[in-house]
Parts: sequence; structure tokens; C-alpha cells
Amino acid sequence: MPNNHADTQMVTHNSDISVNDSAFDPVALFAWYDRHGRDLPWRHRWPALAPAYHVWLSEIMLQQTVVATVIPYFLDFTRRWPDVTALASAPLDDVLAAWAGLGYYARARNLHKAANKVAFELGGIFPADVGGLRDLPGIGPYTAGAISAIAFGQHSTVVDGNIERVLARQYAVTTPLPAAKVEISAIYAAIRPDQRPSDFPQALMDFANAVCTVKAPGCSSCPLATSCIAGRQGTAASFPVKTAKKPKPARRGIAFVAFDAEGRCLLVKRPDKGLLGGMLAFPSVGWDHRAPDSVASLDDAPFAADWVILDDPVQHVFTHFALDMQVAVTRLDTGISPDLPDGIDANWVTPRAADLPSLMRKVLKAVQPHYP
Repeated sequence: MPNNHADTQMVTHNSDISVNDSAFDPVALFAWYDRHGRDLPWRHRWPALAPAYHVWLSEIMLQQTVVATVIPYFLDFTRRWPDVTALASAPLDDVLAAWAGLGYYARARNLHKAANKVAFELGGIFPADVGGLRDLPGIGPYTAGAISAIAFGQHSTVVDGNIERVLARQYAVTTPLPAAKVEISAIYAAIRPDQRPSDFPQALMDFANAVCTVKAPGCSSCPLATSCIAGRQGTAASFPVKTAKKPKPARRGIAFVAFDAEGRCLLVKRPDKGLLGGMLAFPSVGWDHRAPDSVASLDDAPFAADWVILDDPVQHVFTHFALDMQVAVTRLDTGISPDLPDGIDANWVTPRAADLPSLMRKVLKAVQPHYP
């Protein structure tokens, strides 16, 4: 259960910018957090600090992914690889397979690279400062600040999308995101308390998820309502101000699913660089490069066969584009061993959804009615 701490009674502020930071009440925030903060498997409460390995692993997983999805992955990773040296020593293919379903696979490759650097160049010790953390693969300003604050109790700046929302409303920041990030980071530094440095960003994140939500902020019961400019004006839901998003471009492609007489299918290992890098996948063409004028067809199949295109394409959304993936299926008779293109890294295996990235899981599901 969350613990109450006497040090919330005296909270001091840094004063880095001209902002009326005295209106913001960290005592009220900590009191709310002690009653309502989430108990997460990677979280400790001040004055205890969570292991840096756990904080780093969870923060990388939480990039572009919600907490509920991350928890089982975090528990599986820490069970299989209980420390950074164990993770660094694991084959990359095993790490990628365990990551399957979390998406954004560059994160998993950088995770393994960073683990190797910490384990074998830094003696298994994570840097405590933001600069040292930024030198690790896959760690940007937010993640470095979060690890520094949460794992080491440093007074670093930690501003994710949730914290941006709370502070943009508290101070009615009219500058649109992403340009407002600098202004909001300065506000965070100005109101950051000296006490409970590891709890402060986590309290703000939980508060954003439970009270200061995206579409229906709970202003009527908000413990920070008296200091919230947008709340007093009745305009909280209109903050943060965001630049209008451009529609995502559309791409099309074809995935080729070939079954042999034993029910195995042809899977390739994708190149380490690029989309779904290093992951197992069905052979596919036309979607993973910027060539809008190209049209994929059955002529691009990995080998000649009686391919049949299914009626409904698989739809998937990536960060920068939306994909319509047609699915072509063929079944080979006993004794047929097709010639594959030179240089293709492919094997005939029984497909398992757990070994595939999300897009290819959708393809596998689409062909289940045709599975021999």
C-alpha cells in the first residue's frame, strides 16, 4: 500500500523561470498520490528507489505503449533476464521474440545494445546523470530524465505527454505542442519540489491518468483545482493546444503465406534495419519503403505457385503511415520444394503468433481458415 511521508509538509521549490510556481501545491499532489497512486511492478515509493534496470526496462517498454500492455512483458523479461548482464548475454533473436507484440522493434534492438554497453563497458552500472544516460542507445531526453529521477533520486526534468497535459492546463499554456515542450519543461523545473524527487514525476503521471484525463478532466474533484488556470476558466479540456495533425499517408503491399503439406509455412527473417527489423515475418513486398508509385502484385511472390489473394486485406497503422496489406495464400503438395531467391533468409516452420510482430499476427489470423 502507498505510504504517507512526513516530508510532504514542507516542500520547497526551485525558481528557474518567472512563473507563479507558489500557486502549484506539491503537498496536495503527494497527498493524492499516497492515497491513489498505482502499485506497479517496477515502482518503489520514496525514500526507496527502484532498481535502475527495472526503471530503464519499463520506460523503454512504455514508449508508445500503455501500462496494462507493458506489465506482463515486464514481468516476463525480468523473470527470464533478472539483471542487465543476463539481458545483454541473451541472443538478440530471443529478445526480439519476447518483445513481439509490443511493436516499434527498434526499441528492442536498442534495448539489447544498451544492455551490452551497460553490462560490458560500464561494469553493469547504469549512469545516474542525464548526460550519461543519453549516451545509451534508445534513450532520449524524457527517458534519461525519468531514469535519473526515479532510479537515482536526481532533480532532473521529466516531461512526458501526461505531464505536458497537467502543466499545460495548470498554466494555460497557449503555445501549441510540440513547440510548447520547452516552455512546459521550464515550468516543470520551476515547480519541482526538493522533496521526494522520484515520486514527483510518477505522481504527476498517475494524476494525469486518473484525474486530469484527456477527454474528461475531473475538475470538480481535482485536488489541484485552486491552482489550475484552465480549470478556473472552464477550458481544461482544450489544453494542451496541439498543432493539427496531417493525415497519415497510405501504403499497400502483399504478404505471401505458403503452407506445405505438413502445415508449416515459409517465414523470413527481416533485415536488422528498417521496419520490423530482425523479426520473423511472412515474405511481403511493396509496403516497407517510400515508393508510392510502385504496385505490388503476384509477380512479386517469393516463388512460382498457385497464389490466391484473400478478399479482405489486413489493415495496420504504423507511426508514419497506414497500411492495407493484401494476403496471398498457397498450399504446396507433398514433395514439392520450391526454389527460393538467392540470399533470402527463410525457413519452413510451424507459425506461432507469439513469435511474430503484430502486423504478421494479423496476417496469420487472416489465413487461419485456410490452414491445412
